[in-house]
Amino acid sequence: MKKRPFLLASALLAGIFVFFLALAVTVASFMGRPANFVIGDKIGVVEVFGAIADSRQVIEQLHGFRDNDNIKAIVLRIDSPGGGVGPSQEIHDEVKAIDATKPVIVSMGSVAASGGYYIAASAREIVANPGTITGSIGVIMEFTNFQELLDKIGLSSVVVKSGEYKDIGSPSREMTSLEREILQDLIDDVHSQFVASVAMGRKLDEEAVHKIADGRIFSGRRAMDMGLVDRMGNLDVAIRRAAELAGIDGEPNVVYPPGKSPKFIDLFIEEAIQKLQFALQKQRAVGLQYLWPGFN
Repeated sequence: MKKRPFLLASALLAGIFVFFLALAVTVASFMGRPANFVIGDKIGVVEVFGAIADSRQVIEQLHGFRDNDNIKAIVLRIDSPGGGVGPSQEIHDEVKAIDATKPVIVSMGSVAASGGYYIAASAREIVANPGTITGSIGVIMEFTNFQELLDKIGLSSVVVKSGEYKDIGSPSREMTSLEREILQDLIDDVHSQFVASVAMGRKLDEEAVHKIADGRIFSGRRAMDMGLVDRMGNLDVAIRRAAELAGIDGEPNVVYPPGKSPKFIDLFIEEAIQKLQFALQKQRAVGLQYLWPGFN
């Protein structure tokens, strides 16, 4: 029979395509798979890493998994010392809303403190490592005063303002006692919001939460003793628990948001960027924060 070069070439190309497709599937299985690449019931993993300065990306990823019918449960992996009050509250509220329709399980990494714990409190269950640093239920606001330095180099600040307290927290002068009272009242109000959210999310007595909400940190094991965490375990334990709550039999398919495969180099670069942002935030006094300042 006469060979047909066209058919041979087509078969060769098809073989190459199948080979690279199989290779892509194998690599994806080791590096985290996008949600649309896996068939069947899945567990979606969303990561909160570093200081919480903006909620948009995390909320978009949560919404993507919420709206995907093949995603049966979500694991929120938290490795964060907290951050801004507003972004923390926004993520907290989204987690609470989504958990009403599909299970959201939190997996705590090395640290999930202050705002990191705030967003965890609204999940259905929290899984932590025994040595996870968590807690730090409190609010902080930092200001830097350069008045003495300005005096030494002969610089002065001229301020024109519409009201007595418009320049409250100015770095060019000392804070008055009345200004400190105003800021303390603000902090106390936001702190009470934190306490109420933890008490509601964890089904604890608000007064009991208030007694430990003085900014102290806890190990994951100690937090479990106090009802702030449900069980000990790593990310795999949290994924298996999410699959159990979702009614998935066998080993669950785990997927990440598009472009969010947990590659080592990506995590290394992201950690460096987050630490730089965190250091800059501490220098700029960015306002009210649910933040554990011991993280570095």
